Amino acid sequence: MKPYISVITLAVNNLEQSLKFYCEGLGLHSEGILGQEYEYGAVAFIELQSDIKLALWSQQSIQHDTGLELSAMCPTQMTLGHNVFSPLEVDQVMAQAARAGAQIIKPAQATFYGGYAGYFQDPNGHLWEVVWNPCWEND
Repeated sequence: MKPYISVITLAVNNLEQSLKFYCEGLGLHSEGILGQEYEYGAVAFIELQSDIKLALWSQQSIQHDTGLELSAMCPTQMTLGHNVFSPLEVDQVMAQAARAGAQIIKPAQATFYGGYAGYFQDPNGHLWEVVWNPCWEND
């Protein structure tokens, strides 16, 4: 397998609320909710960067599509990393997330490797790390 990830899908409880958080609160771009004409098809795609989208899809639709049982969402199962170019930008993104209604889990602070990072949760409990890594400055 040659890995090529083009979509990261987050299970959400309320599609409209989640889309509002990401678009109005964090300033990300989406064409809105698509597929509402299908019983389990309503989804929203958010442009992250070239060739990568964030999909918001109801947890019930994912359950229906996969056949798996519904389970409680586990925030420590994975994190989404948002790398920025400075400690100041970490603080700015964390503040923006808080204003949008995110729960700040760990305020931004110096890391053991010389970076600067903090964590927030979106309205569905998905964990985001906002991080500046000095080792990546020249990448």
